[in-house]
Amino acid sequence: MKTEKVDKKQAILEAAEKLFCETGYEGTSTRQIARESGANMAMINYYFGSKEGVFVEIMNERIAGFASQLKIINEDKISALEKLHKVIEGYVNRILNNTAFHKMMHRELSLTQRPEMYDKIKDAMSHNMQLIDRIITDGIEDGSFKQVDVRMVIATIMGTVTNIVIAPNKVMPCSNFDLNDPKNKKIIKERTIAHLKDLTTVYLTSKK
Repeated sequence: MKTEKVDKKQAILEAAEKLFCETGYEGTSTRQIARESGANMAMINYYFGSKEGVFVEIMNERIAGFASQLKIINEDKISALEKLHKVIEGYVNRILNNTAFHKMMHRELSLTQRPEMYDKIKDAMSHNMQLIDRIITDGIEDGSFKQVDVRMVIATIMGTVTNIVIAPNKVMPCSNFDLNDPKNKKIIKERTIAHLKDLTTVYLTSKK
């Protein structure tokens, strides 16, 4: 019985994520989520309280997944630069493996009418930022990296990936480039990772 409840809860989250990506937060109703997941409205209210509760749970799950990855990288006995490069690989792969979700998240959280939703996940997001911040700060403290604006470095990495997801034509010459095509996705992943590794290596390790 307990497994059945977990499965139903997961089914609701998966159905909601699909609908949020396709029609946006406002365009999705709890009734649609119930129909798509095979659950009923009472189950959605029981597990999540509301549509916003479902949305926040999805976000927190994704953020927690990346946090686990960052924790493993942070504890690895490798240099700060190698750690940062692993972060770049992990982040690029996570985002480009599910571009629809990232676009939806970026769109919904940037809307001014969603401050209360952002407040509910900002602590989890802040925790991930602190883990990346720690890697770069450790590199500065042990002399591997020069003194830099750490949060600007993080914003540069994340902003580059977001920009590629939202407007891939900025980095691809052909207008019919499709990020959902596996071949195209592989090309853009490799280019993005190589570029960000080169960028951070040169910027963080070259002496003024």
